[in-house]
Amino acid sequence: MAVSASGYDLTPLTPAQVEEKAADLTAEERRVLLDHGTEHPFCGTLLDNKKAGVYHCRLCDLPLFSSDSKFDSGTGWPSFFQPFDPEHIRYIEDTSLGMTRTEIRCPRCDSHLGHVFPDGPPPTGQRYCLNSVAMVFTENG
Repeated sequence: MAVSASGYDLTPLTPAQVEEKAADLTAEERRVLLDHGTEHPFCGTLLDNKKAGVYHCRLCDLPLFSSDSKFDSGTGWPSFFQPFDPEHIRYIEDTSLGMTRTEIRCPRCDSHLGHVFPDGPPPTGQRYCLNSVAMVFTENG
């Protein structure tokens, strides 16, 4: 079993486990998470969330980002400057749309989460740009 520094099981799910977890996804969640789509800007339910808590992968519930690292990037998608745990994000070169970007995926279920760009705020200079439908939020307390 692969365990992250923060103590979470990172063992990749089997295709059958992914399909079982995906059974209750909406068409839009499936399009983003499994087919690597992108939701429209300024429409995500988590964009304006200001509560303290943790954002988890919608499919497998792995913690992805803390509200402590969320910031308003003005892009129309929830943005963070660092992940909950560096091991909780997988990076893939994405050359679709005629440009090179870095796609971010869940390391456990391989769901598409969004992209990361090198134009974020200090201290990391990173902007993790996420699809709201790729995450669920758990409020602290």
